[in-house]
Amino acid sequence: MRWDNLTDEPAEHGRTPDAALFGADAVTTRTFDAPEFRGITFHEVRARSVLNRVPGASRMPFEWTVNPYRGCSHACVYCFARKTHGYLDLDTGIGFDTQIVVKVNAPEVLRRQLGSGRWRGDHVAMGTNVDCYQRAEGRYRLMPGIISALTEHANPFSILTKGTLILRDLDLLVRAAEVTDVGISVSVGFLDAGLWRTVEPGTPAPERRLDVVRVLGEHGIGCGVLMAPVIPFLSDGPEQLRATVEAIAAAGATSVTPLVLHLRPGAREWFMAWLAEHHPDLVRRYERMYAGGSYAPTWYQRRITRQVHERAREYGIGPTRAGTARRIRPAGPAPVPEAAEPTQLTLM
Repeated sequence: MRWDNLTDEPAEHGRTPDAALFGADAVTTRTFDAPEFRGITFHEVRARSVLNRVPGASRMPFEWTVNPYRGCSHACVYCFARKTHGYLDLDTGIGFDTQIVVKVNAPEVLRRQLGSGRWRGDHVAMGTNVDCYQRAEGRYRLMPGIISALTEHANPFSILTKGTLILRDLDLLVRAAEVTDVGISVSVGFLDAGLWRTVEPGTPAPERRLDVVRVLGEHGIGCGVLMAPVIPFLSDGPEQLRATVEAIAAAGATSVTPLVLHLRPGAREWFMAWLAEHHPDLVRRYERMYAGGSYAPTWYQRRITRQVHERAREYGIGPTRAGTARRIRPAGPAPVPEAAEPTQLTLM
């Protein structure tokens, strides 16, 4: 594996690759023969930086991210972040699901970077690459230290997750919300149990994720729902959308934001292999729908958005306006933090 030369983007046009994020001598590989980790290998690394700057061309309403893990045992077949595993010469299919890189010193490095005189206190988004509350977090417990570091510096942050483990840190989140802006979003794209078991096999059930929304709300932390992904021909029927929005509203979500499945290279191949196995009759329809690139046609995205927003108004919750779900302040120019890590793709 290419530990020494690891960057988030390969060198191109003769450009010298960025400095390695960690060296091979900082890597320890472990496996644990426990039911919750069986078949998973952890590569423990000591990162040199954990603050990642989002590419300027990104559609995301935030500029900085923290990702304590690479790879994700949630094993969502559509996850765009699969491609990033290729930078380590790891398999972007089953390897992404079972070879998990753990930045074991993430809390300490973040605390140091937040304390740098060059850091301006910009919003930090988490869970935008892989889920920071995946199963590995149950063992490594990196998020309490990360949340505490952000709280100590009153630094605004947000978390996007499919994991119910976030409730373990409820007290820390409540404390953080007393001193800074905290935005929580839970991802629930559909309710269909059969679809969930095959397309998101390592995640908690959608109903359990909605329980997270409910509990957070009961403790004064408003929680939005990213209704993602809406999967064409599998979870996009009018009654399916209605049922999902109704359940989201019943859980007390502050907002609902639909996002149609997008298939970037790396995820596209893995998802299409899954589709051929489970829904071979849909392969040709997907090839036509995504013939123009990674995203579904604009007309289709607009149709789904309109239907979801209509149902949301019916049930008393509104769509999320740009930048509001995560309570992000308008971004201004910010200097590069100490030893900033190269950029990464964002969102799921």
